[in-house]
Amino acid sequence: MHNLRLNEEACTGCGACVETCPFGALILEGDIVRVGENCNDCGACLSSCPTEALILERPEPTVSVDLSAYKDVWVVVEYGRAGISHVALELLGKGRQLADTLKCRLCALILGDGVSRLSEEAFAHGADVVYLVESPVLRKYRTDPYVEAASVLVRKYKPEIVLLGATTTGRDFAGALATEIGTGLTADCTGLEIEPEGRNLVQTRPAFGGNIMAQILCRRHRPQMATVRPKVMELPERVDGKKGEVITEPVDLDEEKFLTRVLEFVKEEGSTVNLADANVIVSGGRGLADPKHFAVIEELAKTLGGAVGASRAAVDAGWIPYPHQVGQTGKTVRPKLYIACGISGAIQHLAGMQTSDIIVAINKDPDAPIFKVATYGIVGDLFKIVPLLTEKFAKRLGK
Repeated sequence: MHNLRLNEEACTGCGACVETCPFGALILEGDIVRVGENCNDCGACLSSCPTEALILERPEPTVSVDLSAYKDVWVVVEYGRAGISHVALELLGKGRQLADTLKCRLCALILGDGVSRLSEEAFAHGADVVYLVESPVLRKYRTDPYVEAASVLVRKYKPEIVLLGATTTGRDFAGALATEIGTGLTADCTGLEIEPEGRNLVQTRPAFGGNIMAQILCRRHRPQMATVRPKVMELPERVDGKKGEVITEPVDLDEEKFLTRVLEFVKEEGSTVNLADANVIVSGGRGLADPKHFAVIEELAKTLGGAVGASRAAVDAGWIPYPHQVGQTGKTVRPKLYIACGISGAIQHLAGMQTSDIIVAINKDPDAPIFKVATYGIVGDLFKIVPLLTEKFAKRLGK
């Protein structure tokens, strides 16, 4: 049952709301708009009505928990042999900002075996407290034991916000943990801020295939949980010597009750595309017109010592494999230099590269949206411009 109502006296039958509704729930019958049963109260139609004839009467939510009992911002730390992962460090930086706004502590949750050494790194990147759980059962990541250990601490210490990286491990972990503790989760966020009035976390992420940016709030449950892709947030400065409190929490984990075992890791054969760590990325889009024209992009990327990226349109057309895709449904990147060739600049693509240090856009359409985020824009034929750039860079770099 929907809560959208129509003031028939104010409705002029202009039909603007009918075109706006993403679900086709509004129907124009004569001079009056009718609301269909498939309306889901999204509210997309409200701003399109010039006479404010549409009214959304949302019922007041019932808060299911004592929100005041929850405090502190937590970052679940993912790590590897080299230490804390890049995305976890980025989240510590963002978590520090959120904790300062809320006037609370920033806490790092570290699960594993023999990982106490990571505490100093977490403190150096902004953490006030480290919650540490060590057990042989946690030596390798598995969903069930990690969720059991984390849920014990979440229920005991009641964090207000929990942040995780949107990696393969983080996505698996976050969804299972949110289900276990009975709260909401917003995946693949590109922005995190505290509500101006109140303590709700405003979680921004692309929706409807990247066509709109949705702001999501978890008003009735705690903790508020979100995952964030690598390279979306800025890396905080390291402050060596910063100290904090380490709370070692004993959690009884029985290996026998867990159904899965990690037997071995098998490295994937063949070359991989490491867009996330590339300092220079040259990307091609629909403007290349043919898969063979990616050779022009590859030559420039090779000259600059960079990686080859692509828009979703190019990947969907089968011109280049998916690992090269940049955007909301591909990789999120933050290189020092991003060169977009023949890419119009759909929101989905911009969400994955607009935080690059320098963006150079090459497109024959002067009104292409990509120019709105570009540091430098070149209007013209990419098949003339890109080879010239390759030639000039080769001479300058002595190649």
